[in-house]
Amino acid sequence: MRAIRLRSGSRAAGVLIAVTATATTLAVTAIGPAAAAPAAAAPAGATSPQPGDACTTADLGTRHPYIKSTEVSPTITHFKGWYVTEGTTGEQAVTTTTATTITVSVGLDDKIEASFAADALSKVGVTVDLTVKMESATTSTESNAVTWSFNQPGYYGVYKGTKKVTGTYGSLNCNRAQQSDGSWALRWAEGPGSGAFTTYTTLEEGAVRCQDQVPAGSIMAKAQSLLDCGSPTAKAAHPAGAVAPTVKQRQDRTAQPAAPAGRPVAAAQAALDCQSPVYKIEVPGKPLSWGAPLLADDGVRLRPSSIFSAHLDNWRLCNVTETGGVLEATLWNWGNGGCATIAEPEASERAILTTASCTEDDLQRFYVYRDVPGSSAIGVQNKYTGSMMGHDRYADGEFIRQYSSGRQDGTSTYNLTGV
Repeated sequence: MRAIRLRSGSRAAGVLIAVTATATTLAVTAIGPAAAAPAAAAPAGATSPQPGDACTTADLGTRHPYIKSTEVSPTITHFKGWYVTEGTTGEQAVTTTTATTITVSVGLDDKIEASFAADALSKVGVTVDLTVKMESATTSTESNAVTWSFNQPGYYGVYKGTKKVTGTYGSLNCNRAQQSDGSWALRWAEGPGSGAFTTYTTLEEGAVRCQDQVPAGSIMAKAQSLLDCGSPTAKAAHPAGAVAPTVKQRQDRTAQPAAPAGRPVAAAQAALDCQSPVYKIEVPGKPLSWGAPLLADDGVRLRPSSIFSAHLDNWRLCNVTETGGVLEATLWNWGNGGCATIAEPEASERAILTTASCTEDDLQRFYVYRDVPGSSAIGVQNKYTGSMMGHDRYADGEFIRQYSSGRQDGTSTYNLTGV
């Protein structure tokens, strides 16, 4: 019997596995406390997890957002100063000017296509008790025409506005944590993937005068403040129609947000410091495991292990670090000499895991979430995209893919088994 210890750099990671070889099998047994028993994933619609809540083995491959802070501010998106004289009252169509552009975004992404981003925005709406946009949207695409019935002459601000909702979110991952009595338990803990979000409520439109009494903190009050009611512009007589914007109105117009920064360019072939143990990444209780591709345009698939596998089912952990109990490593494949990677950083949900030449690139770095000592169950998350690895169905040849929230049925949980 030979013992394999999973290490992080120079520090022991605390997983000790004993491998017993026989003529026909390799049996992997645990040394240390009993493993956590596998459990079914939480049912849909269950209460959202909070930091420190208990989780199960099936949750190791999943990820959930939680809202850390929120701020709601009335914002004017379209505005026009408009003067109404005696005889020009009644319904008029006013073409406003874009004042502020709000784009729905989660992190650096303004394409809300992944389940994690949509889930985060759903939680935002619950937190602030408002109906917010939960899909890709921007106020610049809204029509800037406002049709309004003016009953009295005066200086008006004709507007469209909304409640802009901003804040920060965190990412919760299931991982083992040591308790005060020295035992281990699985807990939801904040993992990589925190960031900022922006969304907004349904747009409202209207017209307001300086002398109108309006609720404080309302969208209408924000529009009234743009009229700059103490200025000569507000007090002077004008012909009916549009009024040139004041200095305050021009200053309050928000510039377009900067484009998200691109990921760092990958360096040349990297020299890896790989640990000596070799592992299979197996479907728990099943014979299929991650098999690297022979062809460059193929991906990592579920494959049976046999003497013909040519080590394509064998992986090493390289350049390993550990922070807060979470391993970070490059996954090097013994069979083709490549490193596991997500090929496209802008790839959508369900992008295929593949292998490529090993470089210093966060697309080739993965976080490994572990069960309590005595169990080899893990969840795997890509560092750059934040997505968990999983598969659609259990079948020979099925691709390993990325899912922003993992697979809630527990199929994103694998076994890291020493060979």
